[in-house]
Amino acid sequence: MRANEINAEVLLKGTQVDGVYTADPKKDVSAVKFDQITFKEVMEKDLKVMDMTAFALCRENNMPIIVFDINKAGNLKKIVAGASIGTVVAN
Repeated sequence: MRANEINAEVLLKGTQVDGVYTADPKKDVSAVKFDQITFKEVMEKDLKVMDMTAFALCRENNMPIIVFDINKAGNLKKIVAGASIGTVVAN
């Protein structure tokens, strides 16, 4: 909600994995990472990206989400500089 209030261009979602996967990569070695995925695909595939209320707010307000590994040194700086890190969720 706050990202929308401040008219942010994107929501950065720092997690323990480096993006959105078909399954939990820590539990399923065959999980495949998405570089990009739509809000609709996330919902159709029932992927657990984040709290569904926050996810719905981003979708309704056309706010892209970048899901990335917050624990990897330098990732946040790279994203802010425009590097393609993690998974982009957008319409």
